[in-house]
Amino acid sequence: MTSPLQNTACPCGSQQPFDQCCQPLLSGQDHAKTAQALMRSRYSAFASGNIDYLIDTLHPDKRQPQDAELLTQALEHTRWLGLQVRGCEKGLEENDRGTVEFVATWSEGGQSGFLHEKSSFVKLDGRWYYVDGTLYDTSGKNIAKPKRNDPCWCGSEKKFKKCHGAG
Repeated sequence: MTSPLQNTACPCGSQQPFDQCCQPLLSGQDHAKTAQALMRSRYSAFASGNIDYLIDTLHPDKRQPQDAELLTQALEHTRWLGLQVRGCEKGLEENDRGTVEFVATWSEGGQSGFLHEKSSFVKLDGRWYYVDGTLYDTSGKNIAKPKRNDPCWCGSEKKFKKCHGAG
């Protein structure tokens, strides 16, 4: 099956063709060698709607039974517009932990926004996994984890507790 992104620039912003950048990771042909490569491939998975990859690359201890349903709902109307990597700490092939700070822009229902996060990653048995992230507001100020009844950061218009805060 050919991806709709075949022969196009990779959504992760690497300026490489998708089939030479994130596609081998999303298809399971290869695994991310660094935390940044995993973060970029996860962004490409969000952009292409690859829910299985998002769950497979989430740390096993963080997975919830409703992940696929929540991701499907969150991605149904969201269009991911771009990714900017702001910085990395560790997360290289020789490390077992790392962080990647990024800003991802999106649009949904005529509105646009961004997700500014410093994500934590861990390597288990030679594979990188996303653990969690710290969110930042427009000024770059650390945002505490949204309160249960706050709107979810993903733009789903659901309360955080019913969306990405479930579980």
